[in-house]
Amino acid sequence: MKTKSLLTVSFFTFLLFGFSCHSQVLRKRTTMLMGGRFDISIVAQDSLSAEQNIDSIIAEISRIENLISDWKPTSQVSEVNQNAGIRPVKVDKEVFELTKRALHFSEITHGAFDISFAAMDRIWKFDGSMTEMPTPEAIKKSVEKVGYKNIILDSTNSTIFLKLKGMKIGFGALGEGYATNKCQEMMLAKGIKSGIVNATGDMSVWGTQPNGKPWNIGITNPFHPKDISAILSLKNTAITTSGSYEKFVVFNGKRYSHIINPATGYPATGLCSVTVLGPNAEMANGFSTSAMVLGKKEAVKLLNQFPDYSFLLITDSGKMIKSKNFPKKQLKKHK
Repeated sequence: MKTKSLLTVSFFTFLLFGFSCHSQVLRKRTTMLMGGRFDISIVAQDSLSAEQNIDSIIAEISRIENLISDWKPTSQVSEVNQNAGIRPVKVDKEVFELTKRALHFSEITHGAFDISFAAMDRIWKFDGSMTEMPTPEAIKKSVEKVGYKNIILDSTNSTIFLKLKGMKIGFGALGEGYATNKCQEMMLAKGIKSGIVNATGDMSVWGTQPNGKPWNIGITNPFHPKDISAILSLKNTAITTSGSYEKFVVFNGKRYSHIINPATGYPATGLCSVTVLGPNAEMANGFSTSAMVLGKKEAVKLLNQFPDYSFLLITDSGKMIKSKNFPKKQLKKHK
């Protein structure tokens, strides 16, 4: 799964080309929220308005963090986890509905995405200290508390119950995607027609640059992180990337990603980067994470069922596979 510990770098760079003097101004700010880096850019009529709206975005993300972050002991999600195997916990409708959507994602991906991944034992080390693979027994044990089918939702009472003691749920980067969606909706409601909220690789993009041109988003080359594989001109879309190029291990010539399959406990193999574009950052994040776990063939099969979304897969060998509706920009193959 893509979690806070699994994806802490931004895979995107937004590039401002052809900037000129216009009546609107662009203001940017970087801050740490939800355990990761947020880069916020707002286009407004004046600097004061832009800065005030960035403040509003930060406040909204902080609000969401205090509701759903499993590492905050006072959050509603932490209360759910603390009562695993004991009793159902009543949560706000917002938390309930997010959990319900995450469960749906778990179902349609057959567990490649699993909201209960938070209970997984961290037996794989990607800091250079691991010299041999964990035993099959240890791998199996590491996921024994993982299983979305053991999560019981009661819509009448707005409760969440984890059937097994030791179970945990966590939204990870899916929560970041949700937060970027909420911030975009809030800005549009306030009349802010252009901006970017980038949460360590989960990005909501709307409107245009002050000069009227689309935002230029650069996708990092997974084999040469200082280079860019493609530049996409975008407006009014979400874009998210899951990748493993910075954290992996190699055993017997096979590359093992730091993104773990929650159903098996084994690292994902075959793909080193997945980029998904579409109308919703939360959904795009779920797709990119699931695709990494599913591998090339099953990922394409899943993503093709959702024509509102487009994708770019990069395999461990450097092959690029993109959907027919992926934005048309020159892509370079890298090894």
